[in-house]
Amino acid sequence: MARRKDSPQKAAMREMMRDYLKNNDISIKDGTDVNSIMRDMMSVILEGALDEELDEELGYSKYDYRNKETDNSRNGHSSKTMHTSYGDMDVAIPRDRNGDYEPQLI
Repeated sequence: MARRKDSPQKAAMREMMRDYLKNNDISIKDGTDVNSIMRDMMSVILEGALDEELDEELGYSKYDYRNKETDNSRNGHSSKTMHTSYGDMDVAIPRDRNGDYEPQLI
């Protein structure tokens, strides 16, 4: 249920989190549980944003080979540990074959 002053985006996020917690049988008992969930959410958001950033760098999306106008391509991911206020978080950083991609987000 949406709160009175929630934006549509915030109401959708609230519903998504309620479903996530319920479907994964997660209960929040203290601040440590909140930090753990926030750390997981942050890593998913960062990884998605980094993938989009690489799409922009290469000029085509991951499965759009027909529009590829470069000899550079994706080359997996590297794991990096970020130290955040939520605790240490492992993030999969995408790579390109030529080694030209430098993440701007982190």
